[in-house]
Amino acid sequence: MGLSAEALKAGIDAAVGREPAFGRALAAVGYPEPRIRPTGYQTLLRTIVGQQVSVAAAASVWRKLEAELGEEMTPEALLERDFDTLRACGLSRQKQGYARSLCELVVSGALDFGNLPQDDEAAIAELTQIKGIGRWSAEIYLLFAEGRPDIWPAGDLAVQAGLHRILDLPARPGEKETRSLAESWRPHRGAIAILTWHAYNNPAL
Repeated sequence: MGLSAEALKAGIDAAVGREPAFGRALAAVGYPEPRIRPTGYQTLLRTIVGQQVSVAAAASVWRKLEAELGEEMTPEALLERDFDTLRACGLSRQKQGYARSLCELVVSGALDFGNLPQDDEAAIAELTQIKGIGRWSAEIYLLFAEGRPDIWPAGDLAVQAGLHRILDLPARPGEKETRSLAESWRPHRGAIAILTWHAYNNPAL
């Protein structure tokens, strides 16, 4: 599971010692709540379902898939369904391709969610084998589902905007600068990412 409240607090507290601006942000917005998702293939299937649609639309598609595939929603069950059946559930041709890529990798054993590499970059490389799953989606999975403490989604616009506010930077940093800024916060960058989202969404800062 994702970073617990205790692990999140400990990571942020450790980074505060290296960057006083985090202490000022904490005083304004408080500690963020944990962001936790289940481990396993269903979390990435949800990611695929939710791409480029509203939360309500994604929830509707998910309910239809669950009704069609059963509560377990096994990858084998999805692979057994034809195009029209999945289309009736709300999956476009493109998303069906992504979903089948995910399910085929799981069924073949090429992707084992119970045994992803311990090295973060190697785990990201394995997850991005899935069609439609880019680096950001892989990073979010590793942070929210596996609770890996040093995941740093530097390409995330809200992380960049949150840093802009917390560090009082002259402009929102790009991905390269965001990655560079965080080097000294290792191995607690996951907790700082969650803090930046919290700060970005909080008018108190």
